[in-house]
Amino acid sequence: MSASRCVTVTIVAAGVLAATRTAAAQQAQSRDSARALRAPDSAFAALQRRGQLAMGVDQYTSVHRFDKRADGGRVELQRARDDSAEIATIRTHLRAIQAAFERGDFSTPAFVHMRDVPGASVMAARRAWIRYEVRDLPRGAELFMTTTDSLARRAIHEFIDFQRGDHRAGGADDHRHPPQ
Repeated sequence: MSASRCVTVTIVAAGVLAATRTAAAQQAQSRDSARALRAPDSAFAALQRRGQLAMGVDQYTSVHRFDKRADGGRVELQRARDDSAEIATIRTHLRAIQAAFERGDFSTPAFVHMRDVPGASVMAARRAWIRYEVRDLPRGAELFMTTTDSLARRAIHEFIDFQRGDHRAGGADDHRHPPQ
């Protein structure tokens, strides 16, 4: 084989090797991206399981809503379908959460989210300035958190924003003065 032919074969071989490495790197990156996309889903599934343990109802067949209001916030939890036993469970759960929050106890959200929930420590410290009220809804209940204290309101809004994002839930940011 001539020297020029040997150089050509070497160059072609190097090109094939580089292309193979590039393809392998792209496949590895694609696998890593797929794993990264699945990771939040497995984290979300774990959150949903902990939520079911804490709340007593299937999180995938229940609807959360987290609303920021001018005077604080509102958490809504309802069943997606009629189920009188689970509706009663939701109402009991939100009343228990009301009592815990009034005591400054935010351990249930901390358990569900496996971390301290933003705003919770200020809500606990300023609990004397926050009023909690549960109201029944057709398929569950809602928890109102109201205050005239600006620090407590800011903490409630942080709490609501975090909950809405972590639960992948809906909600509204209504900063107008709520009806009395």
